[in-house]
Amino acid sequence: MMLVNGIPAAQVSAQDRGLHYGDGVFETLAVREGRPLLWQRHMQRLHAGCARLGIPAPADTLLAAEAEQVCAGAVHAVLKIIVTRGEGARGYRTVPPVHATRLVALYPWPDWPEANAQHGVRARVCDTRLARNPALAGIKHLNRLEQVLARNEWQDAGIAEGLMLDTTDHVIEGTMSNLFVVMHNRLRTPEIDSCGIAGIMRGAIVELAARHSIACEITALSLQQLREADEIFLCNSLMAVWPVRELDGVHYAPGPLTQRVAAYVNEMMKSCQADF
Repeated sequence: MMLVNGIPAAQVSAQDRGLHYGDGVFETLAVREGRPLLWQRHMQRLHAGCARLGIPAPADTLLAAEAEQVCAGAVHAVLKIIVTRGEGARGYRTVPPVHATRLVALYPWPDWPEANAQHGVRARVCDTRLARNPALAGIKHLNRLEQVLARNEWQDAGIAEGLMLDTTDHVIEGTMSNLFVVMHNRLRTPEIDSCGIAGIMRGAIVELAARHSIACEITALSLQQLREADEIFLCNSLMAVWPVRELDGVHYAPGPLTQRVAAYVNEMMKSCQADF
């Protein structure tokens, strides 16, 4: 089911700036028993992204009502919310007033093997690089061509994710995930100040680490450091935590700190339905 500005529909105007320029933001939420998870965190990022782009954000109460409508009866699904600047004339310059377009849509849960979370996944390093642009870093804007190109670098179904570097050779994120490494019993996750998405699950794990006295730092990471890591795991709002068992031929074990973090995340996900 999809709502466009609150009305059941499957299309937007051909003049929408989200279509022409990627002028907008989006959020992807896990749904369990009809309720979107981590709702407040996603709304905070949605508002931050709209503010960064100068798009008026829809009221949380409006989005919540529409989310409740499309999620009704869904046992396990994916909710996607898109906000664009709306219709506009040709050209990059925006002309007020802005009437934002909002899409609220429900999709089936991905057909991911349960073994991904239990035993880990294979990953690779992508050739496509992320451009550095602090003005857009962190927000989940609609311009995803770098991720599209990176994800189409491989067709091997046995590889679950590709890791992306920026143009200065720093590891930033996966095509659809953030990542953490474990080195000397400490968590490290890449900085997202010049490019990449500040993931909802990434932020939650940083907070969980502080709450449970796990050393964690946000820092620059090189590919060599990944290869020397004791453990690596991936995360996002849908996958939660996936250990990496192989990265371009280097093997890892889903170690104790990854398992500990995954347990904390699972407990959090069980209780976060109350956020909605």
